[in-house]
Amino acid sequence: MSTPCSACDQARAFHAQLVAGDVDAAIEAGLMAFQPCGCVDDSIIVVMQTQQRLRTAWDARERYRQREARLARRAAEREARRLKVTDVAESAQPARPALPTAAAAILARAKAKAAERMER
Repeated sequence: MSTPCSACDQARAFHAQLVAGDVDAAIEAGLMAFQPCGCVDDSIIVVMQTQQRLRTAWDARERYRQREARLARRAAEREARRLKVTDVAESAQPARPALPTAAAAILARAKAKAAERMER
């Protein structure tokens, strides 16, 4: 019977932590840096499968974060364009008089008449 190598012992330790549900401890102990030896053992297979699942999950989380950052950037660009268009539209409109032209003419005549009366 051959003696187990240090990688097999490490794999068994990781396997025990994973079976106990202590994935955080296994990660802190170096789970993701674990390199298997040439031995074929159930504990090595479980450790390798766990590594693959974690890598897949971490890659998915990174893609999600990149997507959220991209969407936030696009939303900010869209908002900036919207504000720019609103500012241009507001500045392009001529200033409207406070009164319609007919009312302004009537008011001007009334002011002129009142000024004449004051002079007398």
